[in-house]
Amino acid sequence: MIDLNNKNALVTGASSGIGAATARRLAKEKCNLFLTGLGETQLQETKGICEKEGVKVLYKECDFADFNSIDELVKAIKTSDFKIDLFVLNAGISQRDRGLDTDFAIDKKIMQVNYWSSVYLIKQFKAEILASDHVNISVTTSLAGLFGFPLRTSYCASKHALFGFFESLDLEYPNIHVTFLIPGRINTPISRSALMGNGEKYAKMDAGQEKGLDVDKAAKRAVRAIKKQRHRKLIGKGELLMAYINRYIPWLYYKIANKISPT
Repeated sequence: MIDLNNKNALVTGASSGIGAATARRLAKEKCNLFLTGLGETQLQETKGICEKEGVKVLYKECDFADFNSIDELVKAIKTSDFKIDLFVLNAGISQRDRGLDTDFAIDKKIMQVNYWSSVYLIKQFKAEILASDHVNISVTTSLAGLFGFPLRTSYCASKHALFGFFESLDLEYPNIHVTFLIPGRINTPISRSALMGNGEKYAKMDAGQEKGLDVDKAAKRAVRAIKKQRHRKLIGKGELLMAYINRYIPWLYYKIANKISPT
């Protein structure tokens, strides 16, 4: 069990959803924060809520689809002398279209935001990580990162890739501990900003998402898993059963996967 009191956490995707909720929960643990994501107003709002817990909170807007924007974020963090103890990698974008109906440019954007941006960000702190006795990295993947699912080809691929890179990183460096947070359907607006095959936003709230686990409950479970140094933590409701069906009864998974509404 690690104590988050007076630790410093960088939280990406902190503008809304699981990222913002996790930031609020970390603040309750008296963890200082550097928040980043899209949306100046939303970041300021999260910052104000977290500061009420008496912790130090910095923020900078960042577009994770742009490496130059990530460079500016890294520069801001390093010039602020914010020594990161915990990376909370939560930035991401979802998808709502079939694989062959999705423009390749959209495939690339989803991989950039969900996968490459996190790898790139971590590598910008290589010297600091190697010099540290212990660094925690929390990676928000997805239940869809454990198997394929309709209308999620590139999204699933990007989440699968996170497992491959960060699990290997955990095994390579004894001072790095990675916690994979694996949410199912959480009540967040992620489906509204999900991309269609032509790049337009889906702009609707999925019925499944709307009935999902409350985002603050999800964040509470996430932070508990981080504190307990768990390697993997499934977060959600009954849909989590699919992880076990896919692993232990794969023929059944293929039989029922297409019967589950992807929206």
